[in-house]
Amino acid sequence: MKGQVVKVISENFYVDLGNETIICKQRGKLKNLKTLPLVGDFVLVSKEKGVIEEILPRDNMIIRPNVSNITMAFVITSFKNPDFSTNLLDKLLVQLEINKIKPVICLTKRDLISDLDFLQYKETLDYYQELGYIVVYNHEINKIKNILENNTTVFIGQTGSGKSTLLNKLFSDLNLKTGEVSLALGRGRHTTRHVEIIKIGNINVLDTPGFSALSFLNYEENDVRDAFIEFKKYPCMYHDCMHLKEDECKVKEAVNKKQILLSRYMNYQNFIEEFKNKKRW
Repeated sequence: MKGQVVKVISENFYVDLGNETIICKQRGKLKNLKTLPLVGDFVLVSKEKGVIEEILPRDNMIIRPNVSNITMAFVITSFKNPDFSTNLLDKLLVQLEINKIKPVICLTKRDLISDLDFLQYKETLDYYQELGYIVVYNHEINKIKNILENNTTVFIGQTGSGKSTLLNKLFSDLNLKTGEVSLALGRGRHTTRHVEIIKIGNINVLDTPGFSALSFLNYEENDVRDAFIEFKKYPCMYHDCMHLKEDECKVKEAVNKKQILLSRYMNYQNFIEEFKNKKRW
Protein backbone atom coordinates (compact mmCIF):
# COMPACT_ATOMS: atom_id res chain seq x y z
CA MET A 1 0.00 0.00 0.00
CA LYS A 2 1.38 3.39 -1.02
CA GLY A 3 1.47 6.37 1.33
CA GLN A 4 3.48 9.44 2.25
CA VAL A 5 5.48 10.03 5.41
CA VAL A 6 4.02 13.20 6.97
CA LYS A 7 5.74 13.17 10.37
CA VAL A 8 8.65 11.45 12.09
CA ILE A 9 8.95 11.30 15.88
CA SER A 10 11.74 9.14 17.24
CA GLU A 11 11.33 5.78 15.45
CA ASN A 12 7.66 6.34 14.66
CA PHE A 13 6.80 7.21 11.05
CA TYR A 14 3.35 8.70 10.45
CA VAL A 15 2.20 7.63 6.98
CA ASP A 16 -0.76 9.28 5.22
CA LEU A 17 -2.67 6.70 3.18
CA GLY A 18 -5.19 9.20 1.83
CA ASN A 19 -8.15 8.31 4.02
CA GLU A 20 -6.21 7.72 7.25
CA THR A 21 -2.81 8.16 8.86
CA ILE A 22 -1.08 5.18 10.44
CA ILE A 23 2.03 4.88 12.57
CA CYS A 24 4.71 2.60 11.13
CA LYS A 25 8.11 1.29 12.11
CA GLN A 26 11.02 0.92 9.74
CA ARG A 27 11.50 -2.54 8.29
CA GLY A 28 14.68 -4.30 9.41
CA LYS A 29 16.05 -4.45 5.85
CA LEU A 30 15.95 -0.66 5.58
CA LYS A 31 17.69 -0.34 8.92
CA ASN A 32 20.44 -2.63 7.72
CA LEU A 33 20.84 -0.44 4.63
CA LYS A 34 20.99 2.57 6.96
CA THR A 35 18.23 4.19 4.90
CA LEU A 36 16.03 6.43 6.98
CA PRO A 37 12.59 7.46 5.66
CA LEU A 38 12.20 11.23 5.56
CA VAL A 39 9.16 13.44 5.89
CA GLY A 40 7.86 13.77 2.33
CA ASP A 41 8.94 10.29 1.24
CA PHE A 42 6.46 8.20 -0.70
CA VAL A 43 6.64 4.69 0.70
CA LEU A 44 5.15 1.23 0.39
CA VAL A 45 3.80 -0.03 3.70
CA SER A 46 2.31 -3.16 5.16
CA LYS A 47 -0.72 -1.84 7.01
CA GLU A 48 -1.22 -5.14 8.81
CA LYS A 49 2.36 -5.27 10.09
CA GLY A 50 2.65 -1.53 10.55
CA VAL A 51 6.01 -1.33 8.80
CA ILE A 52 7.52 0.60 5.92
CA GLU A 53 8.59 -1.95 3.32
CA GLU A 54 10.17 0.32 0.71
CA ILE A 55 11.09 3.96 0.12
CA LEU A 56 10.14 5.06 -3.39
CA PRO A 57 12.56 7.18 -5.48
CA ARG A 58 12.81 10.81 -4.40
CA ASP A 59 12.44 13.83 -6.69
CA ASN A 60 14.72 15.81 -4.41
CA MET A 61 16.03 15.99 -0.88
CA ILE A 62 17.12 18.69 1.56
CA ILE A 63 19.62 17.99 4.32
CA ARG A 64 18.98 19.91 7.52
CA PRO A 65 16.03 20.00 7.69
CA ASN A 66 15.72 16.43 6.38
CA VAL A 67 12.78 16.44 3.97
CA SER A 68 12.11 15.12 0.47
CA ASN A 69 9.83 15.56 -2.56
CA ILE A 70 9.44 19.29 -2.03
CA THR A 71 8.24 21.54 -4.87
CA MET A 72 8.76 24.92 -3.19
CA ALA A 73 10.64 26.46 -0.27
CA PHE A 74 9.78 29.65 1.57
CA VAL A 75 13.04 31.12 2.81
CA ILE A 76 11.92 33.06 5.88
CA THR A 77 14.35 35.94 6.40
CA SER A 78 13.96 38.53 9.14
CA PHE A 79 15.27 42.08 8.91
CA LYS A 80 16.16 42.10 12.62
CA ASN A 81 16.52 39.64 15.51
CA PRO A 82 18.08 37.72 13.83
CA ASP A 83 19.65 40.24 11.46
CA PHE A 84 19.28 39.97 7.69
CA SER A 85 22.18 37.96 6.23
CA THR A 86 22.88 37.69 2.50
CA ASN A 87 25.39 34.95 3.31
CA LEU A 88 22.78 32.66 4.84
CA LEU A 89 20.19 33.65 2.23
CA ASP A 90 22.56 32.75 -0.61
CA LYS A 91 23.50 29.44 1.03
CA LEU A 92 19.83 28.54 1.17
CA LEU A 93 19.21 29.62 -2.42
CA VAL A 94 22.22 27.64 -3.65
CA GLN A 95 21.01 24.48 -1.96
CA LEU A 96 17.52 24.92 -3.36
CA GLU A 97 18.82 25.60 -6.87
CA ILE A 98 20.98 22.47 -6.77
CA ASN A 99 17.97 20.42 -5.65
CA LYS A 100 15.67 22.05 -8.24
CA ILE A 101 13.27 23.39 -5.62
CA LYS A 102 11.59 26.72 -6.37
CA PRO A 103 12.59 29.33 -3.76
CA VAL A 104 10.41 32.14 -2.44
CA ILE A 105 12.09 34.81 -0.29
CA CYS A 106 9.76 35.92 2.51
CA LEU A 107 10.75 38.89 4.68
CA THR A 108 9.62 39.33 8.29
CA LYS A 109 9.92 41.89 11.11
CA ARG A 110 9.74 44.97 8.89
CA ASP A 111 8.53 46.92 11.94
CA LEU A 112 11.91 46.51 13.67
CA ILE A 113 13.88 48.59 11.14
CA SER A 114 13.69 52.22 10.05
CA ASP A 115 12.35 53.37 6.69
CA LEU A 116 15.90 54.36 5.68
CA ASP A 117 17.27 50.91 6.51
CA PHE A 118 14.38 49.34 4.63
CA LEU A 119 15.23 51.30 1.47
CA GLN A 120 18.80 50.00 1.64
CA TYR A 121 17.62 46.42 2.08
CA LYS A 122 15.11 46.90 -0.74
CA GLU A 123 17.90 47.69 -3.21
CA THR A 124 19.37 44.27 -2.46
CA LEU A 125 15.97 42.55 -2.60
CA ASP A 126 15.18 44.22 -5.93
CA TYR A 127 18.28 42.51 -7.34
CA TYR A 128 16.96 39.10 -6.29
CA GLN A 129 13.63 39.91 -7.91
CA GLU A 130 15.40 40.86 -11.13
CA LEU A 131 17.01 37.41 -11.08
CA GLY A 132 13.51 35.91 -11.07
CA TYR A 133 13.13 35.08 -7.39
CA ILE A 134 9.73 35.78 -5.83
CA VAL A 135 10.04 38.20 -2.90
CA VAL A 136 7.10 38.62 -0.50
CA TYR A 137 6.50 40.12 2.93
CA ASN A 138 4.84 38.21 5.75
CA HIS A 139 1.87 40.60 5.92
CA GLU A 140 0.87 39.72 2.31
CA ILE A 141 -1.27 36.82 3.47
CA ASN A 142 -3.53 36.41 0.42
CA LYS A 143 -0.59 36.66 -1.97
CA ILE A 144 1.29 34.00 -0.01
CA LYS A 145 -1.71 31.66 0.04
CA ASN A 146 -2.02 31.93 -3.74
CA ILE A 147 1.65 31.05 -4.14
CA LEU A 148 1.25 28.02 -1.85
CA GLU A 149 -1.63 26.55 -3.89
CA ASN A 150 -0.87 23.11 -5.41
CA ASN A 151 2.60 22.94 -3.88
CA THR A 152 4.35 21.05 -1.13
CA THR A 153 6.28 23.82 0.57
CA VAL A 154 8.94 23.76 3.25
CA PHE A 155 9.38 26.82 5.47
CA ILE A 156 13.05 27.21 6.31
CA GLY A 157 15.23 29.84 7.94
CA GLN A 158 16.99 30.81 11.12
CA THR A 159 15.43 30.14 14.49
CA GLY A 160 13.42 33.17 15.50
CA SER A 161 12.90 34.43 11.95
CA GLY A 162 9.14 33.92 12.23
CA LYS A 163 8.27 30.66 10.44
CA SER A 164 5.72 29.39 12.95
CA THR A 165 4.28 32.88 13.42
CA LEU A 166 3.69 33.18 9.68
CA LEU A 167 2.08 29.73 9.48
CA ASN A 168 -0.27 30.72 12.32
CA LYS A 169 -1.24 33.85 10.39
CA LEU A 170 -1.87 31.82 7.25
CA PHE A 171 -3.79 29.03 8.98
CA SER A 172 -5.20 30.17 12.31
CA ASP A 173 -6.28 26.69 13.38
CA LEU A 174 -2.69 25.41 13.55
CA ASN A 175 -1.75 27.13 16.84
CA LEU A 176 1.92 26.32 16.37
CA LYS A 177 4.19 27.22 19.27
CA THR A 178 6.33 30.31 18.87
CA GLY A 179 9.18 31.65 20.95
CA GLU A 180 10.89 34.92 21.65
CA VAL A 181 14.35 35.76 20.39
CA SER A 182 17.10 35.61 22.99
CA LEU A 183 18.59 39.11 23.29
CA ALA A 184 21.88 37.68 24.53
CA LEU A 185 22.33 35.26 21.65
CA GLY A 186 20.54 37.25 18.94
CA ARG A 187 18.61 34.20 17.81
CA GLY A 188 15.36 32.51 18.68
CA ARG A 189 14.70 29.58 20.93
CA HIS A 190 13.70 26.39 19.15
CA THR A 191 9.94 25.96 19.28
CA THR A 192 9.34 23.44 16.49
CA ARG A 193 10.60 20.02 17.63
CA HIS A 194 9.93 17.92 14.54
CA VAL A 195 9.25 18.19 10.82
CA GLU A 196 5.66 17.62 9.75
CA ILE A 197 3.59 18.00 6.58
CA ILE A 198 0.43 19.96 7.31
CA LYS A 199 -2.30 19.36 4.72
CA ILE A 200 -4.86 22.14 4.27
CA GLY A 201 -7.00 21.65 1.17
CA ASN A 202 -4.63 21.49 -1.79
CA ILE A 203 -1.87 23.22 0.16
CA ASN A 204 0.83 21.12 1.80
CA VAL A 205 3.22 22.96 4.09
CA LEU A 206 5.97 21.88 6.45
CA ASP A 207 7.03 23.52 9.66
CA THR A 208 10.63 22.72 10.56
CA PRO A 209 13.03 23.35 13.43
CA GLY A 210 14.97 26.55 12.89
CA PHE A 211 18.69 26.57 12.18
CA SER A 212 21.55 28.98 11.59
CA ALA A 213 23.61 26.85 9.18
CA LEU A 214 23.21 24.27 6.45
CA SER A 215 24.95 21.01 5.65
CA PHE A 216 25.86 20.49 2.00
CA LEU A 217 26.80 16.92 1.24
CA ASN A 218 27.97 15.33 -2.01
CA TYR A 219 28.04 18.59 -3.96
CA GLU A 220 30.87 19.78 -6.16
CA GLU A 221 32.34 23.23 -6.58
CA ASN A 222 30.83 23.58 -10.05
CA ASP A 223 27.37 22.76 -8.61
CA VAL A 224 27.69 25.79 -6.35
CA ARG A 225 28.96 27.92 -9.23
CA ASP A 226 26.03 26.94 -11.46
CA ALA A 227 23.54 27.67 -8.66
CA PHE A 228 24.43 31.37 -8.91
CA ILE A 229 21.98 31.75 -11.74
CA GLU A 230 23.07 35.22 -12.88
CA PHE A 231 26.53 33.92 -13.82
CA LYS A 232 24.97 32.14 -16.80
CA LYS A 233 24.18 35.52 -18.39
CA TYR A 234 27.91 36.20 -18.75
CA PRO A 235 29.46 33.26 -20.64
CA CYS A 236 33.24 33.04 -20.32
CA MET A 237 35.79 31.97 -22.88
CA TYR A 238 36.21 28.65 -21.06
CA HIS A 239 33.07 26.74 -20.15
CA ASP A 240 34.69 25.44 -16.95
CA CYS A 241 35.67 28.90 -15.69
CA MET A 242 35.20 29.16 -11.93
CA HIS A 243 35.09 32.98 -12.03
CA LEU A 244 37.82 33.38 -9.44
CA LYS A 245 41.35 34.03 -10.76
CA GLU A 246 40.85 33.30 -14.44
CA ASP A 247 41.82 35.94 -16.99
CA GLU A 248 39.17 37.61 -19.15
CA CYS A 249 36.38 36.28 -16.93
CA LYS A 250 33.06 37.81 -17.98
CA VAL A 251 31.53 37.27 -14.55
CA LYS A 252 34.29 39.26 -12.84
CA GLU A 253 33.82 41.96 -15.45
CA ALA A 254 30.11 42.05 -14.64
CA VAL A 255 30.92 42.40 -10.92
CA ASN A 256 33.22 45.33 -11.65
CA LYS A 257 30.49 46.94 -13.75
CA LYS A 258 28.02 46.42 -10.87
CA GLN A 259 25.86 44.19 -13.05
CA ILE A 260 26.26 41.43 -10.47
CA LEU A 261 25.59 42.25 -6.83
CA LEU A 262 28.92 42.46 -5.00
CA SER A 263 27.66 40.63 -1.91
CA ARG A 264 26.52 37.72 -4.09
CA TYR A 265 29.92 37.41 -5.70
CA MET A 266 31.73 37.70 -2.35
CA ASN A 267 29.48 35.00 -0.90
CA TYR A 268 30.27 32.82 -3.91
CA GLN A 269 34.00 33.28 -3.29
CA ASN A 270 33.57 32.39 0.37
CA PHE A 271 31.49 29.30 -0.43
CA ILE A 272 34.11 27.97 -2.85
CA GLU A 273 36.86 28.62 -0.32
CA GLU A 274 34.90 26.66 2.28
CA PHE A 275 34.66 23.76 -0.15
CA LYS A 276 38.38 23.86 -0.78
CA ASN A 277 38.96 23.71 2.96
CA LYS A 278 36.54 20.76 3.09
CA LYS A 279 34.23 22.48 5.52
CA ARG A 280 30.58 21.57 5.70
CA TRP A 281 27.97 24.28 5.57
